[in-house]
Amino acid sequence: MRHEPIDPSLFIHNRERLARLLLPNSLAIVNANDLVPTNADGLHRPVPNSDLFYLTGVEQEESILLLYPEADDERMREILFLRETNDHIATWEGHKLTKEEARQVTGVRRVEWLSSFPALFHRLMCEAEHVYLNSNEHKRADIVVQTRDARFVDSVKQQFPLHTYHRLARVMHRLRILKSPAEVDLLRKACQITKAGFQRVARFVKPGVNECEVEAEFSHEFIRRRATFAYPPIIASGANACVLHYLDNQEMCRDGDLLLLDVGASYANYNADMTRTIPVSGRFTRRQRQVYQAVLRVLKAQIRGLTPGKKPQQWQEESEELMARECVDLGLLKPKDLKVKVEDRMVLPVKRFYMHGCGHPLGLDVHDVGFTTEPFAPGWVMTVEPAMYLKDEGFGVRLENDILITETGFEDLMGAIPLEVDEIESLMASRR
Repeated sequence: MRHEPIDPSLFIHNRERLARLLLPNSLAIVNANDLVPTNADGLHRPVPNSDLFYLTGVEQEESILLLYPEADDERMREILFLRETNDHIATWEGHKLTKEEARQVTGVRRVEWLSSFPALFHRLMCEAEHVYLNSNEHKRADIVVQTRDARFVDSVKQQFPLHTYHRLARVMHRLRILKSPAEVDLLRKACQITKAGFQRVARFVKPGVNECEVEAEFSHEFIRRRATFAYPPIIASGANACVLHYLDNQEMCRDGDLLLLDVGASYANYNADMTRTIPVSGRFTRRQRQVYQAVLRVLKAQIRGLTPGKKPQQWQEESEELMARECVDLGLLKPKDLKVKVEDRMVLPVKRFYMHGCGHPLGLDVHDVGFTTEPFAPGWVMTVEPAMYLKDEGFGVRLENDILITETGFEDLMGAIPLEVDEIESLMASRR
């Protein structure tokens, strides 16, 4: 745990919210993620299961949370199972949670070692009427390797074929899309760290530096502030900015180019997601400024457009219409292109320059879970990231801020990160 301790009331509150949404006499189980192999005997750095962290604050491998809110025995209503440590594990892998430490982190009163799970689970399965099992149901997930949760589902259904099973993911999506004040505070912290990284980079960038050196500046600032990268950073100069998920970060930043920075810090597993586009030389050319201001106008309009009751699809269509008009003003499209009607919006003329979504939910996952077919509501946190990619001109501009939707409007969690042209140029000039 690199981050500062989190008040366990957050996780207690989250479990209480979940319990209220379960059917009567229900049992729910959430597993930690697998440790993912690299090559030979290597392992990737552990990635906490977002649902397990949301409910417990636990980041340790092989952990299991069992919830049975209406169990007759109060001691069975919440049980956290942990991997039991020993001298060998402590020597080779380091400290693992003790039972008392786990109670302090999670607020779960009953903590058991994993060896106790089979017998307790069998007992409670015999008492429960409904069973909620977890899975990754993100609409864009491409699952090619069976997960720990998936193996658990197969095992349980084979052992208890006559039970009534339900999808826990549907319930978790409904919970996680609405951020509590404590969660918003953690997102603010991630955005503040991202701001510090951007300010450092803006003063560092100049002609001749390599994209990987820019990445290293972000890394320095994030790590010293107890954070990590929320996702692999995109440091794309010149035409590289027209590759949406450019990850090579190996080219020289040249005089006259723009540098697209899609970078966010992750603090306590809560993620920021920022994009800025800055001039390598410190000053925008006339054409770069025109395109930048066009994208900025769409960004501001779409932030204002995040209103409760509006559906994400309508919001997306509004962004495309605004961007299409900007493209006409820049001479990229003709006025007749604004009137094109097609069934598949992916073939609209504006898609040549702006081919992705305007934003997505943000939280414990960068592309966070939630029902994006339902209207926006207070408590959602959305990224807003319009862009314009001019492959023929060798540059692209994307801008992105993270926005909390409120009852009365919105809060821009990145409102303190320089965004206006004059702010960017002034910040870059301060390096001298």
